[in-house]
Amino acid sequence: MEFLGYFGGVFEPVSFMLLLGGTIGGLILGATPGLSPTMAVALLIPFTFHLQPAQGLILLGAAYTSTVAGGAVSAILLKIPGAPANIATSLDGNAMAKKGEGARALHLSFLASGVGGVIGVLLLIFLTPVLAQWALAFSYSHLFWMAILGVTVIGSLDSKSFVKGLLSGCIGLWLSMIGFDDNLGAQRFIFADALAGGIHIIPALIGLFAIPQVMEMFAKGRANAAIEAIEVPKQSLLASIHELGQSMRSLSIGTIFGSIIGIIPGVGGQIAGLVAYDQARKFSPKKEKFGTGHPEGIIAAESANNAMVGPSLVPLLTLSIPGSPTAAVLLGGLIIHGIFPGSDLFDNHPQVAWTFINSMLIGQILMVIFGIYTAAWAARIARAPVPIMAAAVMVLALFGSYSVQQSMGDVYIMLSLGIGMFFLEKFGFSAAPLVLGLILGPIAESNFTTGSLIAQAQDGPIVYFMTGLLNMFLIFLVVASVAYSFWSNMVHGKSSKPMEARS
Repeated sequence: MEFLGYFGGVFEPVSFMLLLGGTIGGLILGATPGLSPTMAVALLIPFTFHLQPAQGLILLGAAYTSTVAGGAVSAILLKIPGAPANIATSLDGNAMAKKGEGARALHLSFLASGVGGVIGVLLLIFLTPVLAQWALAFSYSHLFWMAILGVTVIGSLDSKSFVKGLLSGCIGLWLSMIGFDDNLGAQRFIFADALAGGIHIIPALIGLFAIPQVMEMFAKGRANAAIEAIEVPKQSLLASIHELGQSMRSLSIGTIFGSIIGIIPGVGGQIAGLVAYDQARKFSPKKEKFGTGHPEGIIAAESANNAMVGPSLVPLLTLSIPGSPTAAVLLGGLIIHGIFPGSDLFDNHPQVAWTFINSMLIGQILMVIFGIYTAAWAARIARAPVPIMAAAVMVLALFGSYSVQQSMGDVYIMLSLGIGMFFLEKFGFSAAPLVLGLILGPIAESNFTTGSLIAQAQDGPIVYFMTGLLNMFLIFLVVASVAYSFWSNMVHGKSSKPMEARS
């Protein structure tokens, strides 16, 4: 209960103002396509140079937390995930927005994020020593199997066709190989100078989700603008809270998977959200509704995204091992102030450590308050005329893609992938499995290659990757996930044929 003695530091005037500013700014940055949590935190580091260490971390932590949640705004309203962590949110969130339920979707998103985030921070507070030892148990072989477990989700992300979902994922895996091999330095599929550095996930994310939408909007033209403008019904906060309480299964699945995956170094929130979404659908009696605007999909994805924030900081604060790119930026913020994370952080700098963690707990609550307050206003975006919406999305796409590395090459990649995805969607392919393949490809490849090098110096790859309790457990999960997805697809296919015959 040592953390209780440091709550006062969060409510000091300067600290609390920084917490408010970081939360509000993070929501805005998160809702802007292209500005990921990592970039948002990196942009704010220069503003912490003249602040006290605890105050600087409060600003960075608030931005980290709220940016993850803020990415749901553009994912729901524009079908452009603000960050990779919000990919799964767009699958049902945008469908709800198109039905005129944008405010309801945003309410559920922020409430689920708040619940998952608070539980994640509480795990960071009470279970840090235990979780730190558990994080150390993951080696390259375990991270490889975690990536493969994520790959097993690919086929079921496309509710229309299991085969097309797998093919989309394979395209994403191929795209992830473009560039230089990190281990051998060999060139792979570099047929243009812009591809020398590989395909960055943010421009790819924007292109695959935004450009097909823009092309569809421009194709409809002004004639259908009045038809596309939809009214936004009012959504009671109490009704949203009641609906969240009725979706405890999805909320629990999202929080549990987000917390577990968050502790694993190098995995990230994007996998947490997608895996939680997939598992929530598998355990739901209404799995056929997922992808059509089902609230449980939003709840599972967003609770997972924020539940991973607290546990992702465990390796950083206790072992000096950044568990994610954003945690790596936070590590830089700590070192700038002369504070080195490690096992003695809570002994040598308890005020800094506990004030920072407590601020993240309060920040989750503030994020929910400000998010819900702006939900009804933000949902009015859905009422914008189609031509104006298309132009605005195009500007955001160009700005977001260029801002990542200040490179026109990223803009060309974004546009190329978007145009290609537009035609793929005409044949029933989906962007979500493709993006997941693009994300998981480097994780699986780098851990397999490094693990293989280690295995050659030991008992060989088979022993290294296939033995051990944790390896065997992860392999079991992979096999079970593949078997369930195949079985579910077969059952769904058989049950849909009689209905097609009747129609």
